[in-house]
Amino acid sequence: MKNVTDSFLSLGHGPSAGSFGFNTDILATNPINLSVVIGVLIFFGKGVLSDLLDNRKQRILTTIRNSEELRGGAIEQLAKARARLRKVEIEADQYRVNEYSSIERDKLDLINSIYTTLEQQEKNNKETLRFEQQRAINQVQQWLFQQALQGALGTLNSSLNNELHLRTISVNIGILGAMKEITN
Repeated sequence: MKNVTDSFLSLGHGPSAGSFGFNTDILATNPINLSVVIGVLIFFGKGVLSDLLDNRKQRILTTIRNSEELRGGAIEQLAKARARLRKVEIEADQYRVNEYSSIERDKLDLINSIYTTLEQQEKNNKETLRFEQQRAINQVQQWLFQQALQGALGTLNSSLNNELHLRTISVNIGILGAMKEITN
């Protein structure tokens, strides 16, 4: 033990009897210093280190439990989200099919409506044409009748004298009188 004490207390390069000091020889003093520091740390720091490690262990375990709970919740939410997604996809497919059917119905209704409108328009055009033809025919007939009447009047006026005129009036009066007797 004297060697150990001497190595702590000796100062300088060689041993001096009865002197007090520090040994600066690192190779001789380092293992001893390290063992003393480690011993003091173990003795005094054991409780603190143990408490720190226990606290750290509890925090890690709590974090792991919380992570597991969050993971379970996330998995559950993912399953619900996937179920909602499937439901929405089914509804979207149904909506798409219904809308395509509705569009086809609307398309057919529009085609039928246009066809009906075209038929009605064609019918109206034929009626208008028939009416215009009849009106044109009536105008031509009136014009021809007026021309014939004017021609007949012109012929009668040029060839009619008073005696012929009186005879025509008497014949017409006779015809009117005969008609009157028939109706009575």
